[in-house]
Amino acid sequence: MIDSLLHFIAPHPCFGCGKVGSPLCDNCKYNIDSESFSVCIVCGSVAAKNGVCIPCGVPYTRAWCVGERTEALQRLIDAYKFERAKACHGTLADLLVSRLPDLPPETVVVPIPTISAHIRQRGYDHTLLIARRLAKKMNLRLDPALSRKTATKQRGASRKERIAQAKEAFALTSPILPNMPYLLIDDVVTTGSTLKYAAQLLKDAGAAEVWVGVIARQVSTE
Repeated sequence: MIDSLLHFIAPHPCFGCGKVGSPLCDNCKYNIDSESFSVCIVCGSVAAKNGVCIPCGVPYTRAWCVGERTEALQRLIDAYKFERAKACHGTLADLLVSRLPDLPPETVVVPIPTISAHIRQRGYDHTLLIARRLAKKMNLRLDPALSRKTATKQRGASRKERIAQAKEAFALTSPILPNMPYLLIDDVVTTGSTLKYAAQLLKDAGAAEVWVGVIARQVSTE
């Protein structure tokens, strides 16, 4: 209700062209939707099949990504994560929904958990909001089945540090249903370590299959 009122009083400019009305106007949304993304979400290899490639050795079998973290998509994500533009979660979720195929109705949607300090800073769990909207639009079950064991911050960390952090980051908060596919949701993939270890935890707990859906891929600077 509050978000809707704020949008009415002070509507967002489009993060693509600046047109006032929504975080992403129809034309800029189409520009993102029309760009195909068929590379491996971890290494960027064009030899990827279903968004993953064999050399990366990930525990998930399919991955979907909206696009590279550049231009309008980068501005949209950054405003949502660092400028408290909460209303952007709907736009980001809708972009990811447009990338996904029809999934089995028994698919369980699991957000990558956010550390508590970031939730307090923003006033919301940014990944949970995206996952909740996506699950509702696709009529899928949402289960925040993972929690954070650690409070380390990945922003600014090196590749080696990110991998070490991800290995110890997660714990299960609910039983895993062995006959259900699980769809992990995250906003940005950089080294791929967060998704790798979260997916492995679900697999080790009995998930029949794990898939991944992310908003953007950012190439590591190292």
